[in-house]
Amino acid sequence: MIEQIYTYFTIETLYMWVNLGVLPFWFILIFFPKSHLCRYFVTSIFPIFILSGVYTFVLYKSYQIGYDFNGNFSLYLGLNELSILFEDHLYLMLFWTHFIAINLFIGGWIVKDSQKFYIHKILVAIPLIVTYLIGPIGLFFYWIIRIFYAKRMNLYE
Repeated sequence: MIEQIYTYFTIETLYMWVNLGVLPFWFILIFFPKSHLCRYFVTSIFPIFILSGVYTFVLYKSYQIGYDFNGNFSLYLGLNELSILFEDHLYLMLFWTHFIAINLFIGGWIVKDSQKFYIHKILVAIPLIVTYLIGPIGLFFYWIIRIFYAKRMNLYE
């Protein structure tokens, strides 16, 4: 049975499940940010724990096929080397899982922080949607909204 489960989770299947699996978390963050479900399920360690499991599984699969992990450091040498790394589906899945996990973490942080300053959830929904799609720009939008509600700007908070 474990062998059947292992052969089911190909890289393409994992990609589909990761993309579909984070949608309920984002749905709860956007529409129900003050719910207990959001507090205990979405903005906790739970989604990061699941995505870390996916990341570990992809690392394990990479190790099994003899992936050259030392070659990953070539990404710092230039865009050509980075594009060569992205040709490998395992590396691309590692990158994608990393991207999804960080964006979800930032979305959870935005919700928690917005509740400290009593920012209305409709105003927070826009940066959350943008964070889901293009992470850093959504965070930037949130900071602009936050400045008006906090009535101050701290670079280190």
